[in-house]
Amino acid sequence: MKVVIVGAGPSGLVTAKSLLENADANFPFDPIILEQEHDIGGTFRYRTYENASLVSSKQLTSFSDFRLPLSYPDHLTTEAYVYYLRGYVDHFNLNDRIRLNTKVVNVKRHPKGGHVVSYVSRDSKDSEWRSEVTTIHAPYIAICTGLHVVPWIPSIPGIEHVIAANKHIQNPVFHSYEYKKRAQLQGKRVMILGTGETGTDIAYEAAKAGATEVVLCSRAGFLSFPKQLDDFEVFGYKSDKGPGIPLDSLITNLAESAYVHPWVEGSHIRWFISDFVIKRLIWVLTGTQAGCNQWVGELEPERLGRAYVFLNKSQKAMPYINRPYRKRPKVFDYIARYIDPPEDSPPQTDFTVDLAPFPTHFLPNGRAVFLPSKRKDYIRMKDRDVRPELVIYATGYKQEFGFLDKESGYPTPDEANIRNVVKEGDESVGFIGFVRPGVGAIPPIAEMQSFFWISLLKGQVRRPIPSPRYHLLVKDTARIKYGVDHSTYMSTLAKDIGAAPGLWELWREYGTHVLVCYCFGAAFTTFYRLVGPYKSASAPEIIKTELWDTILRRGFMGNLIMGVIPMAFYLSINLLAFGLGTAWTMVGGKVE
Repeated sequence: MKVVIVGAGPSGLVTAKSLLENADANFPFDPIILEQEHDIGGTFRYRTYENASLVSSKQLTSFSDFRLPLSYPDHLTTEAYVYYLRGYVDHFNLNDRIRLNTKVVNVKRHPKGGHVVSYVSRDSKDSEWRSEVTTIHAPYIAICTGLHVVPWIPSIPGIEHVIAANKHIQNPVFHSYEYKKRAQLQGKRVMILGTGETGTDIAYEAAKAGATEVVLCSRAGFLSFPKQLDDFEVFGYKSDKGPGIPLDSLITNLAESAYVHPWVEGSHIRWFISDFVIKRLIWVLTGTQAGCNQWVGELEPERLGRAYVFLNKSQKAMPYINRPYRKRPKVFDYIARYIDPPEDSPPQTDFTVDLAPFPTHFLPNGRAVFLPSKRKDYIRMKDRDVRPELVIYATGYKQEFGFLDKESGYPTPDEANIRNVVKEGDESVGFIGFVRPGVGAIPPIAEMQSFFWISLLKGQVRRPIPSPRYHLLVKDTARIKYGVDHSTYMSTLAKDIGAAPGLWELWREYGTHVLVCYCFGAAFTTFYRLVGPYKSASAPEIIKTELWDTILRRGFMGNLIMGVIPMAFYLSINLLAFGLGTAWTMVGGKVE
């Protein structure tokens, strides 16, 4: 039973492995991966740059049954992560399943069912594509090409004036996927469009490269948090006595996802309460609620929180951005303070990265014009003569599927209305890896999506499927609508496929240690391999060692603040909702 997988990034690799592992007599899955590049890894291999590292932790990002040693750093470089993926391929014998230098050019419906996949190939990355087209007939197809492939470049009037004014520079305007090394930025006036993680990364790299000016432009602001919490001090007590705590390991299962009443889940009150608490906590530590030690670029109040946006966890540029704005009385630092992450060499303690609004247009002389507003960055920059020599679009990506035959009526990921994996009635086409968490990682989500898709194909998903309550809250006019809350989405998929463990079930089969790990741990995929159709013999030991370590590293106070108190609070809310729901059903109401 052939399954064609398009793309050899993390999503494609884990989908192939999951299919092989769960093939049986009724569903003898025979996956093959078609990848147009000359190597595996996807974006982590081909759209990365010097000094890039993951902003998600190894504990969360690693696949459920192929883990990294405790001795490895919490956040891998992109190069190290690609090396990890190669190890994954070798360990699970996927090499013979992967066809590199193979480009899918068309996918269409077969008159008798299934899909006809047409592709061309080449000998190496430097050779031409052959004209010969080869076809495969497959009952199923998994699209795993990823969210970050086709650059999205918004139109800015007058950008051609920047090019004309800088003819002495090769390629003065380009998208961030073309950025590779600091040498591209050295000695230049640099403007970066976009304050996502890549944009702020490049701003930092420009400062370290010796750029003469760095202007970082934001449309509507951003929410900055460190990827690792290890640099704060309270009444003289320093938190840097250990390796730190990855941000994505802090949201506990029992507090947020083990059991949630439908009313509580639908209201998203958990997200709002955690936002309320976190804002006050970071105000005590840093003096600002805009983000963690973020003094400019704040989001509008109705979008300020984990319920609405992707957190920007690339924080090295923040000291450079904050310098003109940070105004906290020194006395408060003696009570509590956040310590900026260390810089690499050479230090540039007096350099400033200038935050500015997105330019509306460029004048014929190459000067940027900013839209007037009451924003702090506009007030500071309105009279500045900003004429960049380099303009870098760190504006993200769009998704295109030109290989899907239009006449065949194939859906796209935004039409996948069953858990963002398939479109109802078209379950033979799976979209794996096309959601992005506000805090978390796509690869482990892709693993859970592959399990869900397999269960769906086998008819083993719970019915009816409850309404989705895991999407980030965005406006209807938003360009990006594929954001999800990591823990809510993961636990939802686990419940759909019968892989979400019950507390009594865990204690009875695995004992207190695993039960406590699950309650205080984050939504690691390994937890969803303790029970159900994807149960793994390696899961208990991984949980007792690596995942237990993430809990120990919080310390007593960390587990009290991030675990016990939220658990007690959310338990109270759920009990209240349960009581009200019971009373409502007794009078003929319906709980949804």
